[in-house]
Amino acid sequence: MVTLEKIRADLSELLDIDNEIKSVEVRGDTIEDCLDDAAVQLDSKVVHLEYEVLSAGSNGIMGLGKKPWVLRVYQNPMYVKKKKEEKKVSAGGEVIEEEEKVIVTDGLYYIRHFGSEINLKVILPVGGGKPVNVNSVLADLNRPDTMEIDEGLVKKLCKEGSDGEYVSVGIYKHVSAGDAIFSVDISSDEMSATILVSSPGPSGAEISAENIRQKLRIQGVVAGISDEKIEQFIDNPVYNIPYEVAAAVKPQDGRDAYIDYKFETDTTKLRLEESKTGQIDFKQMNMIQNVVAGQPLAVKILPEQGKGGKTVLGRYLEAKNGKDIAIPLGQNVTLAEDGCTILAACNGEVLLQGNKISVEPVREEKGVNIKTGHIDFMGTVIVRGNVEDGFNIKADGNVEIFGTVGSCRIEAGGNVVISQGFVGRHIGEVITPKTVWAHHVENATINAGEYVIVNDSIINSEVNAKKKIVLRGKRAQISGGHLIATEEITAKTLGNTGGVETILEAGMDPESKKHIVELQTNQKQLLAELEEVDKEIAHLEEQKKVRRALPKDKEENLSNLINRKQEINDQCDELSKEISQLEIRLKDIKAVGKVNASGTVYPGVKVYVRDTLDEVKNEVKAVTFYFDDQTKLVRRGKYSANLDDIKGPDGYTSN
Repeated sequence: MVTLEKIRADLSELLDIDNEIKSVEVRGDTIEDCLDDAAVQLDSKVVHLEYEVLSAGSNGIMGLGKKPWVLRVYQNPMYVKKKKEEKKVSAGGEVIEEEEKVIVTDGLYYIRHFGSEINLKVILPVGGGKPVNVNSVLADLNRPDTMEIDEGLVKKLCKEGSDGEYVSVGIYKHVSAGDAIFSVDISSDEMSATILVSSPGPSGAEISAENIRQKLRIQGVVAGISDEKIEQFIDNPVYNIPYEVAAAVKPQDGRDAYIDYKFETDTTKLRLEESKTGQIDFKQMNMIQNVVAGQPLAVKILPEQGKGGKTVLGRYLEAKNGKDIAIPLGQNVTLAEDGCTILAACNGEVLLQGNKISVEPVREEKGVNIKTGHIDFMGTVIVRGNVEDGFNIKADGNVEIFGTVGSCRIEAGGNVVISQGFVGRHIGEVITPKTVWAHHVENATINAGEYVIVNDSIINSEVNAKKKIVLRGKRAQISGGHLIATEEITAKTLGNTGGVETILEAGMDPESKKHIVELQTNQKQLLAELEEVDKEIAHLEEQKKVRRALPKDKEENLSNLINRKQEINDQCDELSKEISQLEIRLKDIKAVGKVNASGTVYPGVKVYVRDTLDEVKNEVKAVTFYFDDQTKLVRRGKYSANLDDIKGPDGYTSN
């Protein structure tokens, strides 16, 4: 329901906005020229202006009879309202008025003689300041030439103030010969207008603000007139000294275009990472600025048009428009549809090279050590030397290491190539959904989504491959450790003369098997809990049978135990179902499942094919272990490895 109070409040708000709207009258050859002129005077943009046509212009005939356009231009009320609201400060999601500083000032009064009238201006005190003394004001008003004073009005003004205006409070015996005189001087470049005022004689009139404005109009001053300076002069006149009352509206050159970078372009500002306790991890250097495809890297800020100025006589002062610049596109970047935003075209490291923005999908290091720290890169990493102990590499692309790898963690989204040895010291680990190539592997862990291909040996290591594990070369030995491959494991020598335990599994999915073990462990824990729950239920039900009723807390406990029993049974059923599905999947693996040895298999080697064990008791040579579907046993046949699908990675030499 719309109330009268609401209407009054809305009207009051509209009135406040209307009082803040400024307007100017402008002339020009076209409406556009008029609006540009008004925009300068009102310090606004053309889009925020509205206008009325006071007189339509005309081009005339061959220049004869040409008439200018005359417009009354004023600010858009909605824009004024918005600017007013912007003066408020947002805090905690609520808009609150800016806190005003408490200022204490005493009241002031000014007495001026304009024409034949005596005028009084009273400014009220602020913040507990002293008010204007009425007796002092009356004493100053009563000069020898004073003829009449309205004391009631004077007292009212001293009490209520004059709202910043001069108010006539009496008359005096005016002698025009004693009037102050003044002149307007306009600088030769039309950039300023000053007045030179002589002091009034006895009973002479002083210069009023309207006198100054009128004379400025007569002299042709139409722009840059400062009402504030005029009012200041009237309140505190300066005689016989030039006083500026108008200044040209200086042109404002447009800002040049520039690039707003969304990454750190000064590499010296990239800092070591501190922990919450203030300690610095010198392995975490944070020197790589990773980006992903489609990520904004920089935005070109368009140049601004200059804002023209105006001399005090209204002559247009041209401003320079901002200079444009080319968009610094380098390699592996693209431009968004807006034509200004630079985007990464691929994953990698963003770099500013020769003032051009590029994304480098490959990062090269001489080595990974204390100088580089850990490497975390959204692309391919190439290490020309070694990866020292304790320093890790994480890459979205390939990782190629020309030297050795110590007790490190290598995590890649692509292939991993280790040209020399991987000596993990029971800590080192390589994880990739693709293939791992290495010269030799010792006391390390490898998890590969495809192949693991080694040129010399695998010693005491945990190796999992979803396709094949292949050793080739003169030695090609697997000694100790636990190796699992979904399809085949192929080497020259399995085990050693010392009889070290070497476990080889083929014909199964290592991840599925690991998951089955986890599920079986969870199921075993649930069954143990179920046994305890059954005992508690039996005990409480026996008590209930003897007593015919249980206390409220024990009855609730019995109910909770029965519910928990049902939950455990449901969970066990789900686990059994999932285990059965995984076991069926393992049995249905299409890969034959083979373990191949072109040389010698020593005692101590345990071969599992499709989860069926064949433990080697005596040396065998040139043999293939496979699963016999008829006997459901592991058989030994003539060596018959299939290595046709094994190819070397690009840029990698197996020699």
